[in-house]
Amino acid sequence: MKPTLQLRQSQHLALTPQLQQAIRLLQLSTLEINQEVARLLDENPLLEREDDDAGLPYAHGDAVSTTATSTTADDGDAQQAGDDWENPSFSNVATSDDDEGMRSELAAVAPTLREHLIWQLNVSQINIHDREIVGLLIDALDDNGYLTQSLEEIAAMLPPELDITLDDLETALSQLQHLDEPGLGARDLSECLTLQHKALPVDTPCHELALRLVEQHLSLLGAHDFAKLKKVLHCNEADLRTAQSLITHLKPRPGAEFELRAADYVVPDVVVERFQGGWRARLNQEAMPRLRVNQLYANILQQRGEKNAQQLTGQLQEARWFIKNLQQRFDTILRVSQAIVERQRHFFEHGEIAMRPLVLREIADQLELHESTISRVTTQKFMLTPRGIYELKYFFGSGLATESGGTCSSKAIRTLIQQFVSQEDAKHPLTDSRMSEILAQQGILVARRTVAKYREALHILPVNLRKSL
Repeated sequence: MKPTLQLRQSQHLALTPQLQQAIRLLQLSTLEINQEVARLLDENPLLEREDDDAGLPYAHGDAVSTTATSTTADDGDAQQAGDDWENPSFSNVATSDDDEGMRSELAAVAPTLREHLIWQLNVSQINIHDREIVGLLIDALDDNGYLTQSLEEIAAMLPPELDITLDDLETALSQLQHLDEPGLGARDLSECLTLQHKALPVDTPCHELALRLVEQHLSLLGAHDFAKLKKVLHCNEADLRTAQSLITHLKPRPGAEFELRAADYVVPDVVVERFQGGWRARLNQEAMPRLRVNQLYANILQQRGEKNAQQLTGQLQEARWFIKNLQQRFDTILRVSQAIVERQRHFFEHGEIAMRPLVLREIADQLELHESTISRVTTQKFMLTPRGIYELKYFFGSGLATESGGTCSSKAIRTLIQQFVSQEDAKHPLTDSRMSEILAQQGILVARRTVAKYREALHILPVNLRKSL
């Protein structure tokens, strides 16, 4: 076949670097935006914060504005790029006046599980040899305070030259379990609760009955099989209820309280407040980095000419693109947030029970944006409301039919199920079928299996496990 040349015209969307950056900025969270801003401030001398006046005086350049604009281009998937427990110290903390601040800071930090146990071990009367063995067992505990490895496995892992026998490990485990935190060092839940219960005064009402429960019949208690428990324990309902109350006040995970977890701080992107009898969204100023072009460098660049400063010219363009795309990001977040507030205004008045069904397509059609843009905007963006802080995605959800021909939000149904369970008779809890009937009486058609699915999503136990004496 003879090769030929053909000229053909076609339309296609080109993802320019500026458009790619705008799309990426749109899907970043506030934390990630701040990290991106910090990175560019380090790399680009033409970009600076508006409040940075440490250097030579210069005029304001291009800056991120908080005023929302109504112009945004849609990209399909690429269109619309707008798319007090004092810390026990066993590490020789200095006591000089100069180190007073450091010591105060250490005292404010809660100890880890290992630090707590090592401190107790160091102030105990246990001899040095046994302390070392107990220390080995402390290192083998998991975050909940359980010893998940058997003593035989630990003994097999130890070097023979240490000359630590299985009897030594059993003695050390007993010493560990009798430190000041009962339950730590247990090998299963029954042993954990038994250790804690034995630490209670022996004259505690129904002490012996509760001890038999945790040692021998914990599975029956977990299944709420009270009829069988009364039969095998030969006790009445009042005593069984007292014993159950004792056990429920024990700690199934005694080591969990020592876990050091960094607090998750959420800086809301949008604040919702009352305005002229309704509700409106506004951008949170604290979540908005305010940037500008360094006018001093920009003026020098103009004087030198582009041929002599090609790198600075590129950085100037990059700074202007970033400022513009950042502005567009916040504008789009505000537009989407306001549309959500308008659709879910009853939520702000009455709470979750008044949530209406809402899908991404509705907001996309209203704002003439693509669904992918709405998805990016609502992911990891947060709204501060009088009812709390919510991710924007929280306000979206499917709906179920009602007898009147309308729809009811799935979140509203979950809220109703929570209300039913919180108000039910503990001796006769509601079954999934019964909750389905109650919802039907209110005009909401929900199948029993759907109620079960929502109940499980809410981490609500089945009816047999919610039953109590």
